[in-house]
Amino acid sequence: MVQVLTDLELVISKSYISSDGGWFMDVFHVTDQLGNKLTDETLILYIQQALCASRRGEGASSEVQKCLKRDVRPRHVSTENTALEVTGVDRPGLMSEISAVLYELGCHVPAAVAWTHKARAACIFYIEDGLEGRPITAPEMLAHVEEQLEIVVGAHHGEGETRSVRLTTPMPGRTHTERRLHQLMYADRDYELCRGCDGGAGHWNGCTRTHVLIDSCKEKGYSVVNIKCIDRPKLLFDTLCALTDLQYVVFHAAISSKGCFADQEYFIRQTDGCTLDTENQRQKLTQCLIAAIERRVSHGLRLEICTQNRMGLLSDVTRAFRENGLSVSMSEIGTNGEKATGSFYVMDASGHDVNQRTVELLKQEIGGSVLVVNKSSNRTSQASSVSLSRSSSGGGSLDDRPKFSLGNLLWSRLERLSGNFSLI
Repeated sequence: MVQVLTDLELVISKSYISSDGGWFMDVFHVTDQLGNKLTDETLILYIQQALCASRRGEGASSEVQKCLKRDVRPRHVSTENTALEVTGVDRPGLMSEISAVLYELGCHVPAAVAWTHKARAACIFYIEDGLEGRPITAPEMLAHVEEQLEIVVGAHHGEGETRSVRLTTPMPGRTHTERRLHQLMYADRDYELCRGCDGGAGHWNGCTRTHVLIDSCKEKGYSVVNIKCIDRPKLLFDTLCALTDLQYVVFHAAISSKGCFADQEYFIRQTDGCTLDTENQRQKLTQCLIAAIERRVSHGLRLEICTQNRMGLLSDVTRAFRENGLSVSMSEIGTNGEKATGSFYVMDASGHDVNQRTVELLKQEIGGSVLVVNKSSNRTSQASSVSLSRSSSGGGSLDDRPKFSLGNLLWSRLERLSGNFSLI
């Protein structure tokens, strides 16, 4: 459900999650990116249909999607193209070298997303045949592309350093791209270098580092996870990706943001019904949550690019960055018909800000529109509320556990918030 709201680029400022006795009630306070309340009736209808359909593994009706007049698939994601997944040691020019090899092999890149974290990199390129515009499915071609990229990615790896190059053909139900990036970086063990503030979540006091505190509620059969950190878009989605992929079930939660800070509390169990009983389990979950929160934190100058879509565009753009001594810390690019749009976070080789002269040179070399976007976290408190209540049979509740309802503790608050809700 959070993925549905995130893919619509809505901001979740507050949420209450409660499941008990075979039912759940989830409340999300959402605004658009500018902090405005949602007023588009078609958008609201789409959200209602999509949230219910997400419980069945479906999507909203095609009629509503057409009326919405916007693409609501995850941004820069393709299910029709071959997916290239790459993980390895981060270094300047890596994305440029990969995209150059793809261009030389006759592969067009209609979409690509890349993250870096703790000196590691994870990239997903969606590729197609540059001449025919079709997915690449021939086994011999896939093997050749994979072999050439293995050489590029492994060229600067030291002994014992892990790397991975993997090609997958188009398939329905492909994992959400950003969730897949989390999975790739987790498999690459980037979380092992993550450390939160020593004070834990109970010693926040305005500290800008991520605080995670894991406690137990033994009499109720839950582990309690408290997270305090800097607020940002998609924070809830990233946190839930980590918990879900680590096989934890969220039974109750309360999430809120105040100013530029966010506070998250989760009551969880493992899928087998057990709580986190050992220090090693708590330490690993703490590290994984910090990694999930940090991976999307941007570093460097953000450049928004809009230009004519063409074969080899990504190779040209990233080569311009490399030749001007810049490193890419995060990027996403996609195409829509004849236009290509994307955002790149760049910094110089020393990790410092990019000077204005270099930006002007990039504008000349890349062509089209190149905008420098300053980071901003302005957000107003006005929000729309989305409520969904439904039977959660099969959702992981354990009948043999003591019946504790955090939902009852929140119910009076939820009733006040939900006075104007209608059942979906």
